[in-house]
Amino acid sequence: MSVSKIIKQRRTVKPEEFNGSIIPSYDIKALLEAANWAPTHGMTEPWRFIVFSGKEGVQQFGLLHANLYKQETPEEQFLQKKYDTLLHKPDKASHLFVVAMKRGDRDNIPEQEELAATACAVQNILLVAAEKNMAAYWGTGGMCYHPALKAHFGFGEQDKIVGFLYLGYTDKELVEGFRNTSVEEKTVWL
Repeated sequence: MSVSKIIKQRRTVKPEEFNGSIIPSYDIKALLEAANWAPTHGMTEPWRFIVFSGKEGVQQFGLLHANLYKQETPEEQFLQKKYDTLLHKPDKASHLFVVAMKRGDRDNIPEQEELAATACAVQNILLVAAEKNMAAYWGTGGMCYHPALKAHFGFGEQDKIVGFLYLGYTDKELVEGFRNTSVEEKTVWL
């Protein structure tokens, strides 16, 4: 399949729509290798991945995520339903990547370029996952941006967690994509 076709046919699949099948480790390594070829200004390669694999791994992440929410949320704001959602969201996933941007010490490289490079690495993962008929979901909910999660994984103040990638397979038929406006409406030719 051509890259253009993969880009147009790639769809987000929510983790609760996964079927629980496990992705072979060689395919996970292929996703990570594709990520590693993202564009990077100054060869800083800021993307980092913490991989939770298999049923035990993704459940470990769910427990960590839910417990951080409970630990960091004032008692009067704590919602049991949210705790349960965070705990069980990855249950049907094969793998879960915590994606981070590790900020380098080169002040001449703007932070937004490091974030853009990390997002490109994620896009590479999503495109290869689509090529391999995997289901994928890039989420940023829960404790994603909370300093406690970043600290748990040993990232510094200047670093950022940019999302969670839930990966697996689905039996759901994917709907055809659309755009609200054409590219012509978003382009100015001079």
